Amino acid sequence: MTLPVRPPLEPMLARPAAAIPDGMAYEPKWDGFRCLVFRDNDEVELISRNGKPLTGYFPEMVAAVLANTPPRCVLDGELVVIDGPRLDFVRLTERIHPAASRIDLLSRTWPASFVAWDLLALDDTALLDEPFRHRRGILERSLAHADPPIYLTPLTTDSELARRWFSQFEGAGLDGVIAKPLDGPYLPGQRAMVKVKHKREADVVVAGYRFHKKSTPQRPLLGSLQLGLYDETGLLQFVGVAAAFPEATRAALVDKLAAFALPDGAPHPWSGADVAGRRPGAISRWSAELKAVELLEPRLVCTVGYEHMEGTRFRHTARFLRWRPDREPASCTFEQLEEVVSFDLDGILGRS
Repeated sequence: MTLPVRPPLEPMLARPAAAIPDGMAYEPKWDGFRCLVFRDNDEVELISRNGKPLTGYFPEMVAAVLANTPPRCVLDGELVVIDGPRLDFVRLTERIHPAASRIDLLSRTWPASFVAWDLLALDDTALLDEPFRHRRGILERSLAHADPPIYLTPLTTDSELARRWFSQFEGAGLDGVIAKPLDGPYLPGQRAMVKVKHKREADVVVAGYRFHKKSTPQRPLLGSLQLGLYDETGLLQFVGVAAAFPEATRAALVDKLAAFALPDGAPHPWSGADVAGRRPGAISRWSAELKAVELLEPRLVCTVGYEHMEGTRFRHTARFLRWRPDREPASCTFEQLEEVVSFDLDGILGRS
């Protein structure tokens, strides 16, 4: 490629904040794969946040870029999969597959879309040093006639509107709000933007744990807590893990959990014949994963922090917050989770 900005290139990153700051430009935070698009006439490369090629996994996106972007450009944005009125991150992760036949099938059954939010180069001109307001203006003109699946992300300078976006857009599967300085340059690898993500709490049952990779028989260390919630039928569903603990805490937690070890031969909701050796809510590999998990009597309850759900599971690793000795495990149900009001993705992307 002869572009003025070429790979490898680290994308500009965002630092977390508790609230939406004033006096900036605001965009929805898309829940997908960060992607840098390099197009030099008929040559297209899709590069992930960590510098790995994505081009081979998304052949339909190569065709879309060729049909809808300037002949020589570098774009920053997000690859997403749209399922009706919302995003589907699980479908997106399924697109990363080693088999060419599977890639071809998924490119037709669950095609990706690209949401652009920055322009880093156009023709022979690098735009990294230009202020964001200038880059955004050129981006809008460059994609003025783009058709789906290439989209331009919405943008506002109204902080009150951004706060409404934060609450409304989650119902379409979005992840929060990004804030950018209007006069800031594009700073590869630096956390020059601000991200505000949804944060919630839930009381969950600790039904098992895994040892840490550094654990030894002489010094056992906790790796992760295996978490569950009871569904409407009374079945304990796996919902995710909590894994970020200081090393000293990891050792103490193994001692604490030992008091709740499952007696030999005792039944457990995730290993009984009623679930055929498959943990409820989990992927089909659970029968093999079960061998690496120390099951516990489901009597411990803790509070965890999470951002949002993907189906019946936490989208990311949950954050352990505190133990809840006052809470009965059976009271830890899905009903406590906040229900996000649905929001049509068409209204965000301007699709007819």
